[in-house]
Amino acid sequence: MSLVLSELGSDGIATLTLNDPASRNAISDLPMIEALISAVLALDANPAVRVIILTGAGTAFSSGGNIKTMGENGGLNDSLPARTRQNYKRGIQRIPLVFEALETPVIAAVNGPAIGAGCDLTLMCDIRIAGKSAKFAESFVKVGIVPGDGGAWLLPRVVGFSKACEMALTGDMVDAEEAVKIGLASRVVPDDELIDAARDVAARIAANPTHAVRMTKRLLRQASHQRLDTILDMSAAMQALAHATDDHREAISAMLQKRPPTYTGS
Repeated sequence: MSLVLSELGSDGIATLTLNDPASRNAISDLPMIEALISAVLALDANPAVRVIILTGAGTAFSSGGNIKTMGENGGLNDSLPARTRQNYKRGIQRIPLVFEALETPVIAAVNGPAIGAGCDLTLMCDIRIAGKSAKFAESFVKVGIVPGDGGAWLLPRVVGFSKACEMALTGDMVDAEEAVKIGLASRVVPDDELIDAARDVAARIAANPTHAVRMTKRLLRQASHQRLDTILDMSAAMQALAHATDDHREAISAMLQKRPPTYTGS
């Protein structure tokens, strides 16, 4: 069984599905980590891919850590703390580093609970659309551990420091409606409309010139932790590249001629 299913449509929209419903799509074990990283890197390297949708098989987006392997000397844990530290660095901590470096926009279609590291995985995505049954919890304290996968960096940048503290220190669950109110999700849709809603947003992104979309995403990502003058320098450099693309020239011609543009990704 493939732990991550990858499907690429002719429209340039790829769908990645975490495919371990027996564990509710836990992402802490090495096989799932490797499968997820391999899948997203392969899509990001493919110039035909314009947008990635990430979702989960079954009734959960992701339960985060695999509780069954989280006990003494199980999963990422080791009897020697130094080895546990290395297990995290060589294991689950690779996921946020990979997602941070992606150029392709990623939409999380949150189809059920996103718990602990599963919640943090949604935070690594650029856009989050929640099904009605979606629930989010930064619940590491509930099992006596800390956010080991970057959640302490990710969550405050999405919901603000005060709400991040409330979520992380209580471990309380946030439903889909509350997630929209605090900026954790951009919208809530009925469960049976979730993938269609994600594909609608993806299609509107994919309709734009690929290079401009990818560079805009990179600027937005960098802007969260860079100085203004640094971002202005990056913006000027990327703008010079954007002006040199065929798609930019096509966009201008189409506007002047009042016709739909035809982009080639060049």
